[in-house]
Amino acid sequence: MDKIPKIDRQREHQANERTFLAWLRTSIALISFGIAIARFGIFLRQLNVAITQQETPVNSLTNSENLGLALVISGIVTIVLAAWRYNQVFWQIERSNYKPNRLIVWFMTGVVIILGLFCIPLILWRNKVPVRFPVPTQPQSRNLY
Repeated sequence: MDKIPKIDRQREHQANERTFLAWLRTSIALISFGIAIARFGIFLRQLNVAITQQETPVNSLTNSENLGLALVISGIVTIVLAAWRYNQVFWQIERSNYKPNRLIVWFMTGVVIILGLFCIPLILWRNKVPVRFPVPTQPQSRNLY
């Protein structure tokens, strides 16, 4: 168990903890972006209804709520994977048999790429509803007294 000096093992554990905290920050960012995207999409739809007095159809697959939910779920999965990896590396350091594993990095890269691809239709989608502005019937009085 004590194959490496205590100070080196301490540094390795601290590096493992910093890596875990970086993954934790990433998961918090994913969850936050997911909530923001979902809520902003709802706000834009309500604003559109208020302006045009018409309900616009929503694509059931590529809408902001689904993208936001996918980001929140991927953030939660990131937390779980980070905790699992932290514990795995902790015991590898203690046993002096650390083996780097790039699978989790490639998995998260794939998830972020897929979620980014789902953002493209939301960015390119344009609402073709004409905007109607109310026309005043009388000139506005500028007399403030």
